[in-house]
Amino acid sequence: MKKLALALSVLATISLPAMAEGNAEAGKTKAIVCSACHGVDGNSMIDMYPKLAGQHVTYLEKQLHDFRSAAQTGGKEGRMDPIMGGMSVTLSDQDIADISAFYASQENKDIEVKDIPELGAQLYTTGDSARGITACIACHGPEGKGTELAGFPAINSQHANYIKIQLNKFHDTNRNNDLNGMMQDVAKKLNAADIEALSKYISSLK
Repeated sequence: MKKLALALSVLATISLPAMAEGNAEAGKTKAIVCSACHGVDGNSMIDMYPKLAGQHVTYLEKQLHDFRSAAQTGGKEGRMDPIMGGMSVTLSDQDIADISAFYASQENKDIEVKDIPELGAQLYTTGDSARGITACIACHGPEGKGTELAGFPAINSQHANYIKIQLNKFHDTNRNNDLNGMMQDVAKKLNAADIEALSKYISSLK
């Protein structure tokens, strides 16, 4: 919780660098190459790849900038990913803004999730004080829609498998582009059963 409070206080006092203004129509054309993994409208049919439809534009921009940065610095900065690094390294700031604007403008389609573990709902809504696990609802909200201004992404109706993959990456610190290390701090306290349950519950949010 201390890291969360610190991050929010920092966000309240700093001004973010100006980003290029995105054009969703231009982004639609530029995103055609992305459709093989993320779907034509950002609703990926492959559960290891994230659904991007309806995601906050600033979050999408940050991830693309981070992928590009990692590719340019050999992983010393940003978010390392062999596929996304190759896809993003040639993108200009305007390309990133346009593609992000396109996906943000699309409708996120709900996912039908069966047999949602009660543990997932418990960890998401109340956390586990005994183990120092902060409730996910604190940042991502009751419906999992996040907060764009604070940089917290929408995670509702996301593929459970993708969520599981990312939580494991945060747990193992293989992904470390989260604000002030908050996701790493939470994920490292989760065990395999926690991650499985949380992934299914989050995917069921609408």
